[in-house]
Amino acid sequence: MSEYVLELRGITKIFPGVKALDQVHFKLKAGEIHALMGENGAGKSTFIKVITGVHSPNEGEMFLNGEKVEFKNPNEAKAKGIAAIYQHVTNYPDLSVTENIFMGHEKVTVKSKRLRWKEMHNEAEQILKSLGSTIDPKQEMGSLSVAQQQIVEIAKAISTNAKIIIMDEPTAALTARESEELYRIAETLRDNGASIIFISHRFEDMYRLASQVTVFRDSKYIGSWAVKDISNEDLIVAMVGRKITQVFPEKRGCIGEEILRVENLSKTGYFADISFSLRKGEVLGLTGLVGSGRSEVCQTIFGIDPYDNGAVYFKEKKIRLKRPLDAMNIGIGYLPEDRQLQGLVLDWGIGKNITLPSIKKIAEKGWLREKKEAAIAKDLAEKVNVKAISIFDLASSLSGGNQQKVAVAKLLASDLDVIILDEPTKGVDVGAKSAIYSIINDLAEQGYGIIMISSEMPEILGLSDRIVVMKEGRVTKTLTRENATQEAILEAAMMDNNKQKTV
Repeated sequence: MSEYVLELRGITKIFPGVKALDQVHFKLKAGEIHALMGENGAGKSTFIKVITGVHSPNEGEMFLNGEKVEFKNPNEAKAKGIAAIYQHVTNYPDLSVTENIFMGHEKVTVKSKRLRWKEMHNEAEQILKSLGSTIDPKQEMGSLSVAQQQIVEIAKAISTNAKIIIMDEPTAALTARESEELYRIAETLRDNGASIIFISHRFEDMYRLASQVTVFRDSKYIGSWAVKDISNEDLIVAMVGRKITQVFPEKRGCIGEEILRVENLSKTGYFADISFSLRKGEVLGLTGLVGSGRSEVCQTIFGIDPYDNGAVYFKEKKIRLKRPLDAMNIGIGYLPEDRQLQGLVLDWGIGKNITLPSIKKIAEKGWLREKKEAAIAKDLAEKVNVKAISIFDLASSLSGGNQQKVAVAKLLASDLDVIILDEPTKGVDVGAKSAIYSIINDLAEQGYGIIMISSEMPEILGLSDRIVVMKEGRVTKTLTRENATQEAILEAAMMDNNKQKTV
């Protein structure tokens, strides 16, 4: 009997023109949480699909409990007790929780072929309770939060008697409190005998949960270590291939005159009495706990949603934008939090995505000047260092970090003065984060006024010239770079809303 429940030896997967996995290795023990880390594009997604039977490897062997296996499809992997929970939860939003849990393996009466609803509802309730959840099995899936949908996906894995569970970036869209709940569930699964592969860009996930970590880089296996034996610095070198001595660039730009001012902005049920200003060349950090109203305020400024009271001034002129196009036309751009759903057209090429906002400038008498379009797209893609073979590659083929760079380049195609960035490094690896931070710093040096919404304390402290902290739809404190600390931000994020203060 092998000491490993899962072992992969020399796995290679080749697609036309690209080697997605190149002689990778992996070993997973029973009752172990094993972290898998690497930059976007390192081969982690292909690795998952090989284990779950979506792809067959061109070379290499896979063993379950010492027995060699070759999966021809996902159902064969599922039958062997393997389940995957993906970052972007795939479910049926109009169906109930129970229907989602038992989709594909419903309980059916043999003779009548009728669904045994009562039995499925009861079992779903028991599984959810075992995870410490009070979700109603009859509730519609689409009404659940992202964190609750993750729990239902885990319940689905349990309902198939999965013994090997792959979690792909499960905390990427969760708050700190929701992440802690997910950690608890993962530990419960481990204690009950499940083995977990936990894929994440977040070092805190690895340190909090895993006992082992394996790193892939450029589709290759780099190494495996006990978590307690590897430092942050060594882990970054393994992932990126070089030392990142300075994650946050040195601030050198000169802050100019005020370009945007918000006075007592209010929207019933979302936020109230929001006031702040933004100057040219300044990075204004907007932070607070998830649900504090940060994104809603910026979406209102950008013209996505209307506001009830207050005023917005742009270049000393009072404005009231009714739609995003109005904002873009006067010089305000917005990078949404969800780049895949709201920031990019994934089935389009890189170049088409970049030039989309400025298509009118490129067209002449109704005809698109394709050479000019390609030249503009190529120049902007190079400016933000998008890593791709050509601008004609589909946006969907890029890693998360490169997709985010394309979304930034898309903004630069327009003539803007203010750029709003909503969680600009969400779901990207440490190397891509460093590159995006340099881009933000460069934009500020060029004179752009930047509002950066972020839940990540290091980037708020490392990039912002001033920091506006919100709680429950109100500004509780505005901090200068000199007076901003992690403790001060956390205190403000939990402060009584009646005690607003500027430091």
